Amino acid sequence: MNKPKVFTIIGPTASGKTSLSIELAEKISKQNGKEVEIISADSRQVYKYIPIATAQPSKDILRKFKHYFVSELEIENEFNAGEFGKQGREIISSIFDSGKIPIIVGGSGLYIDSLVNGLFDYNDLKDEKDFKQNKEKIRIKLYDELNNYGSEKLLSDLKKADPDTVNSMPHITDRRIIRALEVYYLTGIPISVHRNKKIDIEFEAVKIGIYINRDILYERINKRVDLMIKEGLIDEVKLLRDKGYHYKDFNSLNTVGIKEVFDRLEDKISFDRMVELIKQNTRRFAKRQLAWFRRYNDIQLIKSADEINLIPFISPLSTR
Repeated sequence: MNKPKVFTIIGPTASGKTSLSIELAEKISKQNGKEVEIISADSRQVYKYIPIATAQPSKDILRKFKHYFVSELEIENEFNAGEFGKQGREIISSIFDSGKIPIIVGGSGLYIDSLVNGLFDYNDLKDEKDFKQNKEKIRIKLYDELNNYGSEKLLSDLKKADPDTVNSMPHITDRRIIRALEVYYLTGIPISVHRNKKIDIEFEAVKIGIYINRDILYERINKRVDLMIKEGLIDEVKLLRDKGYHYKDFNSLNTVGIKEVFDRLEDKISFDRMVELIKQNTRRFAKRQLAWFRRYNDIQLIKSADEINLIPFISPLSTR
């Protein structure tokens, strides 16, 4: 039986993913008369209070098409790719069951891999900056728990999160317990699942990558940063500060745009330097995104929605 197909729009920041997803949703809805709902594969858009910093879709767009994983979580909530993949697949199944069409759109490669492949190569993450920082925090926390509560507490936590790994350990040691919990807390997926590749995907992701010249992309990034500041990025971060949030304490805020504004508010850098750093760091982030997406060998590069073949999405293959 053919699996239903799901358009998955991929691209670096400021490449026009949101606009393309809306254009595509309108085309699909017009041609087959079905409602379209959108899953945002972005590790930061899922959080509340930071719509400008994370370039969330406008309120008009959100009213026009239902979006998932946009402005849903509190800043202090932990979230990871494994949990996103699990919830996202449940949502996609529900969308199909209701007779609607899902579209995935985002720039977080790890989240996309988790959603459409079920798993990702844990070893590929070892050089990712954010991943290394999170890993260090989790490891410190686990060793603190070991010192304060003993290994039995950690073992109990692992039995709840990943009983298969506990049962397969030839010798249960503190190091093995911490390693298994570390993988689970980092990815949201038990290490036993990573090893056995057990996750089944009930849809086929049709990956669409936005082709854009790098010089043009960097210019778009620079202009978008200027627009974000004009629209109130600094005031947005001030509200976070007033609520008692800081990027050093919450991983959800450890992102480009927010960190630099905090440094400006604390008089560590000038306004001009803040703007310069946001642009520079966003360009570097886009470069890392492009490097991640180059690993995909099943991606169709396009410049506009007119290049996308809609036939599979106006046929029975698109629904179950």
